[in-house]
Amino acid sequence: MKRQPKAAQKKNDESFARWLWQTLALTIVFIGVVFALFTFILSNNQVSGISMQPTFESGDRLIALRHTQIHRGDIVVLKAPDRANTLYIKRVIGMPGDTLASKDDVMYINGKEYAQPFLDDYKAQLPTGILYTDNFSLQSRQLGDKVPAGSYFVMGDHRNSSRDSRVFGYVKKSAIVGVVKWRYWPINQMRGF
Repeated sequence: MKRQPKAAQKKNDESFARWLWQTLALTIVFIGVVFALFTFILSNNQVSGISMQPTFESGDRLIALRHTQIHRGDIVVLKAPDRANTLYIKRVIGMPGDTLASKDDVMYINGKEYAQPFLDDYKAQLPTGILYTDNFSLQSRQLGDKVPAGSYFVMGDHRNSSRDSRVFGYVKKSAIVGVVKWRYWPINQMRGF
């Protein structure tokens, strides 16, 4: 086997050191970008519990977008107002200024019927005469007449198994971590929202 001259060996050693340094630098930059992305723009969350069935099952993994506009029907990740260091996943039903009432499994927002097709499968499974969503109004929950400015009324899709605004009241915008945009686990249930 032929030996490389010292100059060629030194050049190869420098090339390897440069490659190693560049790889390390790029890895650090990539980790920094991912960290910043999930700290300031996105939120990675896992569903725990049944309060959002049938939309989500316990163990589903979600990506939420932080600092985005919130609309009625959006599914949001929020800081639980009644439990420290806990996040909830709920659906926005009431927007600031709305009046809300549920009567005979029909939701009324500002006096008009609000369609909730995401509940149809569950409601169809109930025996006749059993309500999926108990009758309520904001006044009956002692929450005033309207959803206050800068706040939202949220509910779980599994209405009779959800701790939501009917229990803990309104959720301030500052408590909302993000709006769910993507379910990536389980893979066969992957989809956008």
